[in-house]
Amino acid sequence: MKPPKFEYHAPSTLDEALALLARYNGDAKLLAGGQSLVPLLNFRLARPAALIDLNRITSLAYIREHDGHVRLGAMTRQRAIEFSPVVARRLPLLREATRWVGHLPIRSRGTIGGSIAHADPSAEYPAVLTALEGEVVARGPKGERTLSSGALFETYLTTTLAPDEILTEVRLPVMPEGAGWAFEELARRHGDFAIVGVAAAVWRSGGRVTARLATAGAGGTPRRLRAAEEIVERDGLGAAAIEAAGRRASELVEPDADIHASADYRRHLAGVLTERALKRAAERAA
Repeated sequence: MKPPKFEYHAPSTLDEALALLARYNGDAKLLAGGQSLVPLLNFRLARPAALIDLNRITSLAYIREHDGHVRLGAMTRQRAIEFSPVVARRLPLLREATRWVGHLPIRSRGTIGGSIAHADPSAEYPAVLTALEGEVVARGPKGERTLSSGALFETYLTTTLAPDEILTEVRLPVMPEGAGWAFEELARRHGDFAIVGVAAAVWRSGGRVTARLATAGAGGTPRRLRAAEEIVERDGLGAAAIEAAGRRASELVEPDADIHASADYRRHLAGVLTERALKRAAERAA
């Protein structure tokens, strides 16, 4: 199928892109990697008056460590994240999650900002953003604002970003030295979106365990599994505590059914994958 007619713009600065968004008053779409938007256009599920291509705005593609965070420009390619030494050293959970994203051609074009702004709850990056308590920066005509994962995601494919705002940066706290991590997911085929995925990070400090758990594909938004985290933080990383955390994860999620899986199956997967992810993260934790 072919997309409907639209005007095309390729600004070279962020200010130009924001001015174009204001001109179309909510009837324009931003083009980053295009991995999600182009299929929507081809099936005519999206009919914007204009596309604003962000690929010439080179200032939006970077990976920097600053003040205890890794800052990633919204136009940073997933392939760049996969092979970044900064990400490998400071955010190994993000690196592992990236390897679950699609196939090589998809990661070569897809961007971290595009994935998060698209807000598919089955995608890996929203789950990592949630697990690591990261933030995004959005810029609009009134300036910049910073949003947590909970403040950004509303429901399926829906965020609180205003029509005249652009997601410009993703900020993730550096994982502590000695942290363990794992990303587990189940998909129908390699490269497909997850039926359910789980991001896990654990670390020990002064005899105390800290855990971070979040799901993909188990509801309309990524879900932080705080009650499951509390089990291993209280009882440690032994087999019994990890099994209990997995059972609690199944109880916490509120998935929907679709053509790929029933809600009950997704609940079951959330528990199984939480247990697997915690086991692998615990083995890696120094």
